[in-house]
Amino acid sequence: MLINPNTSATTTAMMTAIARRTLGPTVQVHGVTVARGPRLLIDPAALRAAVPEVVEAGRRALAGGGCTALLVAAFGDPGVPELRTFARVPVVGIGEAALLAASAAGTPFGIATTTPLLADSIADQVARLGLTELFTGLRLTQGAPERLSAHPESLRESLALAGERCVVRDGARAIVIAGGPLGEAAEALRPRFEVPLIAPIPAACHRL
Repeated sequence: MLINPNTSATTTAMMTAIARRTLGPTVQVHGVTVARGPRLLIDPAALRAAVPEVVEAGRRALAGGGCTALLVAAFGDPGVPELRTFARVPVVGIGEAALLAASAAGTPFGIATTTPLLADSIADQVARLGLTELFTGLRLTQGAPERLSAHPESLRESLALAGERCVVRDGARAIVIAGGPLGEAAEALRPRFEVPLIAPIPAACHRL
């Protein structure tokens, strides 16, 4: 079960499709959208508000039977620690999975994203995983996240520029695209970089 912590059903469908492509035809992936909250998680308050909604969605998924794993598809991993306290199946957050994949074998990594108000939260997330020494820094796109999300081409180009800055200016040897709703853009940008570009939803699927 892929849980989308924001309330955009369109985003849920997109992320679920990526998970299905990654995991292949032998794995059934079901997407669920939380019942309440913002369409985009762009600040710490929104992340905090998403926690009980994610936990409730996870409880419903587990109560229905047949659920073998929970994938929380927001980079801040809201609700993941809480779900792990009672779920008897693997619980993976896309943020944790992407950061661990990027830093494998001691690789210095940078992060490109659209949400400036979450910069401190992302740095804290890196620190909790013990990866601060490998973190080369965060590079942000230009423009409001809501506007970029409505224009896929502008989003891709802005993320590409942020990723290039991670490599050229900060010395990153891997780039993390931070955000579930950025999933399609992340996949499209992979061929444009010589260093590994980590898309968070595939990273979470591989970790599962």
